[in-house]
Amino acid sequence: MSKVYGILLVSHVEEVASGLLRLLDQVAGDVTIKAAGGTEDGDVGTSFDRITEAVESFDEDHILCFYDLGSAKMNLDMTKETSDKIMTIFDTAFIESAYTAASLLQASVPIDGINEQLESLKIKE
Repeated sequence: MSKVYGILLVSHVEEVASGLLRLLDQVAGDVTIKAAGGTEDGDVGTSFDRITEAVESFDEDHILCFYDLGSAKMNLDMTKETSDKIMTIFDTAFIESAYTAASLLQASVPIDGINEQLESLKIKE
């Protein structure tokens, strides 16, 4: 399996991000998956610095990003503007889409196939 893509999980609650990471490690052990949850002081929220640090720690150049709420997306957008990594930010159901992407990457499904599968999980505005 090619290590072209990594997955980043961003949640307002550290335990949500780390719990989802634990679940995904069970179905996609060969995929690099990292979590950036909560703030530096353990509060509910997201941190630009934590997200940026996580993104830059990937060996992979292309990161598939999944998030739970609006300010997480804002911090992901800011990180995307400052990083050399290719970041695809999915406006999809957090847990379901991260699980889908991880399991499909594990099965070596091409990115077009993953994007197609995630289409039905998009959050409607």
